Amino acid sequence: MFITLKNATKKYGEGEALVYALDGANVEIDQGEICVILGPSGSGKSTLLNMLGGLDHLDEGEIIVGDRNLTGYKTNMLTQYRKEDVGFVFQFYNLIPDLTVAENIEVVSDISENPLNLDEVLEAMGIEKYRHRFPKELSGGQQQRVAIARAIIKNPKLLLCDELTGALDTKSSRTVLEFIEKINKLYKTTTVIITHNEAIAQMADRVIYIKDGKAVQNKLNEHKKTASELAL
Repeated sequence: MFITLKNATKKYGEGEALVYALDGANVEIDQGEICVILGPSGSGKSTLLNMLGGLDHLDEGEIIVGDRNLTGYKTNMLTQYRKEDVGFVFQFYNLIPDLTVAENIEVVSDISENPLNLDEVLEAMGIEKYRHRFPKELSGGQQQRVAIARAIIKNPKLLLCDELTGALDTKSSRTVLEFIEKINKLYKTTTVIITHNEAIAQMADRVIYIKDGKAVQNKLNEHKKTASELAL
């Protein structure tokens, strides 16, 4: 397995205010998969994503991504891991308003060890014609595609998507998911999507259900659909 979490536990607060964001969660995800993580608000989805992205430490348990055991990593080691191995796509695009599309993406490629070709990524994401536009000149769906391009330009081993369609209409959501699917096929990038939208799980290779900080179900999708077939 490419990703393994064993007895992953993360706690916040003390005494009567103690909350388990993750409570002994066990998760396995294979390399190259699209994995969708479902669960209600407060179930631990975002905490799990933060752990996979090296944004926080577990209190107990173990987390392995590829050949890295993140469990004992210090802050500087986690920073290096995020820089080299992880691409993030969030619900809100976090583009730099005073930079063009190309410049927003180059901000990441310029500090990456082995970046992909900018023109190739722009073409793959269908945004080459917008390369000289500023974020305010783009629709929400177009901005999200720029955000995906910025995440993928570093050629990450792991792409983490946090409610990436939450702010989009149905048409834009479908387009963005089609490009996520395309990126996964082109670059074999292991992709983890957390979402409230259960329809998105139909395009996943693997679906994990999180409840009360535990992974209560981890199953392969035997009837996978393409993003274009989803009833969003």
